[in-house]
Amino acid sequence: MIRRERGVALVLVLWVITLLAVIAGNFAFSMRGEAQITRNLLGTAQAQAGADAGVQLAWFELLKPATEPQRWQGNGVVHEFTLDGAAVRVSILDESGKIDLNTASDALLQGLFKSAGLSEEASGALLGAVLDWRDADNLKRLNGAEEEDYRAAGKNYVPSNAPFATVDELQRVLGMNPALYRKLAPALTVYSRQPGLNTAVAPRAALLAIPGVNPDLVEQFLQQREQALASGQAPPPFAGAGAFAASVGMQVYSVRSEARLADGTVFVRQAVARLTRVPNNPVAVLAWGEGDAEAPAPGNPIASNQ
Repeated sequence: MIRRERGVALVLVLWVITLLAVIAGNFAFSMRGEAQITRNLLGTAQAQAGADAGVQLAWFELLKPATEPQRWQGNGVVHEFTLDGAAVRVSILDESGKIDLNTASDALLQGLFKSAGLSEEASGALLGAVLDWRDADNLKRLNGAEEEDYRAAGKNYVPSNAPFATVDELQRVLGMNPALYRKLAPALTVYSRQPGLNTAVAPRAALLAIPGVNPDLVEQFLQQREQALASGQAPPPFAGAGAFAASVGMQVYSVRSEARLADGTVFVRQAVARLTRVPNNPVAVLAWGEGDAEAPAPGNPIASNQ
């Protein structure tokens, strides 16, 4: 009887030990998962801090006197430096080099749509939809789109009948799709308030939108512009711009700052700001958000180490 009781007790002890081992294993696995999550959050926070620091440095550089020889320019040049173990790449682009969704000429907008691969008919229809979206009335243009067209397409929204507040808003225009938007967005702005574009800083996609422009001439100009920037000289004028050339506008700049850690963690900060140079508020932030880590920096791919 005593032996039987001892055997039962031994079995119970073994079961308890097994149960405790399972509990301990689950706890250790859970803690390892929690530790990994913490490391990931810490890495993301560190990368985000590095990217945000890059934006702040860009604004600091832009606020330097124009005569400062090492001052960063809004020309798309990529500046690289290391901050607390993070490799940071920062580029600044003057928004005057982009095509304004609200003020650009119809020909320039349609030229952009055609350069993205749309036919004459499709680009004309998209232009009409864009103009109908931003005008103040409900009158439908030829090949345009107003409220009844959005209802017929099953949309749960209608044109704003107001200027575009952001470039992202273009995604809601009838006839737009994600693939087309990704092609158009880098060349667009809502901040330049000009009918044309500043070719000294314009990205390739914006230059190719100029009606009648020769693509080979654009590539030749981009090479000349890069050479001029590398040697510290002013970019040459673009002969193909014609009436679509515009001067520097509202002192508005977009900044893309990418921070990459040694473990591969990446964070991209994108921001747009206007320089006010008011002592208490020298920079007015117009847009602030997370960027696409896969998207290349806009402008000129010239590296500048700091």
